[in-house]
Amino acid sequence: MIKKVFPILALSIFSSMLGVGIVAPLLPLYAENLGATGIWIGIIFAGFSISRTIFMPITGWLSDRWGRKLLLSIGLFSYSIISLGYIWADSVSQLTLVRLINGATAGMIIPIAQAYVGDISPEGEEGTWMGYFNAAFFAGFGFGPLIGGILTDHFGMNVAFSTMGGLNLLAFLVVALFLPEARQRKMAASLHPSFSEMCTSGMIKGLFSFRLASSLGRGIFATFLPIFAGIYIGLSPTLIGVLLAVNILLMSLFQLYGGHIADRFNRRTLIVIGGLTNLAFLALIPLGSNFWQLLGICALGSLGGAVALPAASALAIEEGKRFGMGSTMAMFNMAFSIGMAIGPLLSGVLADVANINSVFYFGASMSLVGAGLFIWFTR
Repeated sequence: MIKKVFPILALSIFSSMLGVGIVAPLLPLYAENLGATGIWIGIIFAGFSISRTIFMPITGWLSDRWGRKLLLSIGLFSYSIISLGYIWADSVSQLTLVRLINGATAGMIIPIAQAYVGDISPEGEEGTWMGYFNAAFFAGFGFGPLIGGILTDHFGMNVAFSTMGGLNLLAFLVVALFLPEARQRKMAASLHPSFSEMCTSGMIKGLFSFRLASSLGRGIFATFLPIFAGIYIGLSPTLIGVLLAVNILLMSLFQLYGGHIADRFNRRTLIVIGGLTNLAFLALIPLGSNFWQLLGICALGSLGGAVALPAASALAIEEGKRFGMGSTMAMFNMAFSIGMAIGPLLSGVLADVANINSVFYFGASMSLVGAGLFIWFTR
């Protein structure tokens, strides 16, 4: 079944994330044009993750009972509509509101799509298929910044925001018309454990800690690299889009190999290696003084996620067979959202109080903490 269904799911996720990625190099600059300070830029980015964190456990729990397709379709359609709100927003407070609503709709997309893959992944091939899923995810998100930079340079930001909405509407149509309902694992569907029971698992706590720390660094990178490259080095929106695209597209390509590796080698070791690679990547960003140096650093950063994420996703699927796939993937992605919220907020304060270099060093230190906590909880 997975070979027939997965291309449909991958196409929808690719299209959705292509739209999301379009605004990645634009939003910090857009917010700054509206008068946002470093702290407000952090709040705008964090608002998306905060609302997504609140909604994900609810939608994950519901998808274990009502099915994946319905909630995934609602999420994609809602995302396409709220994308037009970015055009309407003409103040920092309005932009923050749009991001909050946008985050709530996003809570119904990636965790449920990952749970769908977990439902249909053959035993022993969890890493491979999650690697394929992550490749589609990052490919869309990687091409997005490049397209967003080009659209903004030639047509303006409003066209970029409209394109994001159109691509998410396309993803909704693909899911609604062609994706069958997932056949959920009987064990997961019958247990229906609570989130408090899930938290007794050392593996869940380890994965949550690692995912939170790595996403904190990812949030810092996505929020402040465009500002660092645009203001301190003087790069254009197109070149900033190239930097983000190279980082994410290489990560997408390496996911194809990382998934196979995760099914053949020790997954715990791969996660720790990936965490240490992320540490080096973030610590090197302040040392970049031109486009080519930043390009090399961004290429290095793609290796960390490629090594760690398929292994972590495969371990999450194993836990999902015990606790319910939708609920487990919601927990796994809650860590991502919390990190993406905390990262921009704390780094926004650091940028205002100290300097922009400090935010990248802070992210690097958190990568070390995340790897250490993962080792401790899963020892």
